[in-house]
Amino acid sequence: MDLNSWIIFLAIGALAGWLAGNMIKGTGFGVLGNILVGIIGAVLGGFVFSLLNIATGGLLGAIITATVGAIILVYVISFVKKA
Repeated sequence: MDLNSWIIFLAIGALAGWLAGNMIKGTGFGVLGNILVGIIGAVLGGFVFSLLNIATGGLLGAIITATVGAIILVYVISFVKKA
């Protein structure tokens, strides 16, 4: 991976984490928290999309996949914290 790929990867993670934080929690998690939630969400979203046979492509597809996975992650974490 070159430097540009890393920057895009981190930017997508930050955007997905920020979107998920605003949709579920109402606020973001800070820059590092957003990146971490977005990266884990991207992996989770890719797994869920592959189970459902949903294929996405391009930058927008990566953002959607990461955001959906991050929303699932934030929801599960909030559910576990309440229990």
